[in-house]
Amino acid sequence: MSIFNNRPKVLPTTAHADDAADPAAEIGKPAVDKPEEQWRQELTPEEYRVLRQAGTERPYTGEYWDTHTAGVYQCRACGTELFTSNEKFDSHCGWPSFWAPLAEGTVRYIHDRTLGMERVEVRCAACDSHLGHVFEGEGYGTPTDQRFCINSVSLKLIPKDDARK
Repeated sequence: MSIFNNRPKVLPTTAHADDAADPAAEIGKPAVDKPEEQWRQELTPEEYRVLRQAGTERPYTGEYWDTHTAGVYQCRACGTELFTSNEKFDSHCGWPSFWAPLAEGTVRYIHDRTLGMERVEVRCAACDSHLGHVFEGEGYGTPTDQRFCINSVSLKLIPKDDARK
């Protein structure tokens, strides 16, 4: 599989260098920029391993792989809203699966060649934390023909009823 065959259909927007109103809008610079020691203090060891070191939790062990609660999924590291339950689907792969992010610009994509595979890594656009990977053409009947395979430990679900408070 090549990255060109697996290019996400929902591409994030990139900030323009001439966007002087927001200094954090520099291309490639995350809006949430903390030293790694601060991330280590704020995250549990497992959260740090997955979010900051691009680890993967074991399948069928995460909090949200089979959750059907309506709500919004935030980045566990910085709180940015990334996905909603409307785009979540049962892929039976052992991790939460979504067919699209909440909106363009909430995630960014990186060509990942680790472990001898060609994949597309998904990261939080706000804090550059590892979320998981996106795959395409697997035969799921989703509107984008994509599966955003995301680690539960990378997410925090805010149930729809709690969001109104």
